[in-house]
Amino acid sequence: MAAEILTTAQCYAADRYAADHGVSTLTLMENAGRAIAEVVAERYAPRRTVILCGPGNNGGDGFVVARHLAELDWAVAVALLGDVNALKGDAAEMARRWQGVILPVSPAVLDGAELVIVALFGAGLSRPLDGHARQIVESLSLRQLPVVAVDLPSGLHGDIGRPPTGGICVKADLTVTFFRLKPAHLLMPGRLFCGETVVADIGIPEAALAGLCPQIFANGPELWASRLRWPDPLQHKYARGHAVVVSGPGYATGAARLAARAALRVGAGLVSVASPPDAVAVNASALTAIMVKPFTGAGGLSAVLADSRLNAVVIGPGIGIDRMTTDLVAAVLASKAGAILDADALTAFANEPSALFRLLRPNCVLTPHTGEFGRIFPKLLERSASRIDAARAASAAAGCVVLLKGPDTVIADPAGRVAVNSNAPSWLATAGAGDVLAGIIAGLVAQGMDAFDSAAAAAWMHGEAATLFGPGLISEDLPEKLPEVLHGLRRSGEAGR
Repeated sequence: MAAEILTTAQCYAADRYAADHGVSTLTLMENAGRAIAEVVAERYAPRRTVILCGPGNNGGDGFVVARHLAELDWAVAVALLGDVNALKGDAAEMARRWQGVILPVSPAVLDGAELVIVALFGAGLSRPLDGHARQIVESLSLRQLPVVAVDLPSGLHGDIGRPPTGGICVKADLTVTFFRLKPAHLLMPGRLFCGETVVADIGIPEAALAGLCPQIFANGPELWASRLRWPDPLQHKYARGHAVVVSGPGYATGAARLAARAALRVGAGLVSVASPPDAVAVNASALTAIMVKPFTGAGGLSAVLADSRLNAVVIGPGIGIDRMTTDLVAAVLASKAGAILDADALTAFANEPSALFRLLRPNCVLTPHTGEFGRIFPKLLERSASRIDAARAASAAAGCVVLLKGPDTVIADPAGRVAVNSNAPSWLATAGAGDVLAGIIAGLVAQGMDAFDSAAAAAWMHGEAATLFGPGLISEDLPEKLPEVLHGLRRSGEAGR
């Protein structure tokens, strides 16, 4: 699947590009409807199917689907929201080509249905469903029927990934969209409303992308795998970087060790845990391949990091929330190492986020979950239309990469580039998983990947490791699955050559 994600406006621009380059909008509609019918016929045996058509182009697609399924001897009923004589343009022409009966949309049309294809409204809808549209969606939600959505589940806003305020939305088992995904196909809860999503080629030239300059991407290996740093036969371990994780006090050391093991497993040549005096013994007794570097206070940490070979640092997991933490973060950010700030390293600046922003630099990654995000970017999520917009604004304010964690983790850089991660299984929500993610990022930064690629690659590897392990996962399992993830990426890369 192509990585670019297009906003609703960009999708309309792609349609215009196609029309300007010899592919008429009527042809695009015909191709879209045919593609949907083909996908439906591949997944379902012929059955009594009701197609709900809206008053615009989404409804026009529905008329095409009906015609093609009828040609395959499916029993098809078409219901239209509105008056057929009020249809315009391509939708009117496709309704004319449909030779069957056109019923009014009402809950009664669902009686006896075995499959429902919903083509009421597409990505352009920006208001809540109302009237007969809301009534039919409410009725549909009460019936245990398989549902296929055309482009997007009707009622879902294409850019923000949820219905407009006060709105409801179709919940589909399958969504067929065109050319490229939209944000709503990946953002939560939109992804859940979409079910399985299939992207169909309807004849829009790939050259349309050049003028659109997409900045939002579906996170996956196609986005960053070519920049992974694989071991060279002539390299030694020092060429693969040295990651450091700053430990919390003696009673809170586990988080740092989780991050350190992840950094080592993902390929950093060396990994150390920087330990305050009371944590040295417990860390030393629990670590083998990972080294322990004692330090005392911010000055001691600065002295450790003065060694330029230590080129990636994680700070925050288990470190505590006090003035000492802000001083330690300042010491990390005064070094030249790539810095990954997680958990307590962010919360410690909740009273004065601007003090943190003044210290940050481009080779930093902030990894807040929603609560931590709200502490250092107050009210930004509430003010933003979507998590994409919020992460972008946060990254611009901080001047570095921001990874906003969640079931739809969003990674943004100050230039506005965004990757949306969608491969995390529900069982990844477990204590310590975020510490492992921070360590993976650090291991990749240590090996020479830039901050954005490291964060995006780490988020995907994190989700893939959890998926490979399956239910019952605890955070300690994640680093041990990374070799399998890396083997898969290596095989895929070799196969693609």
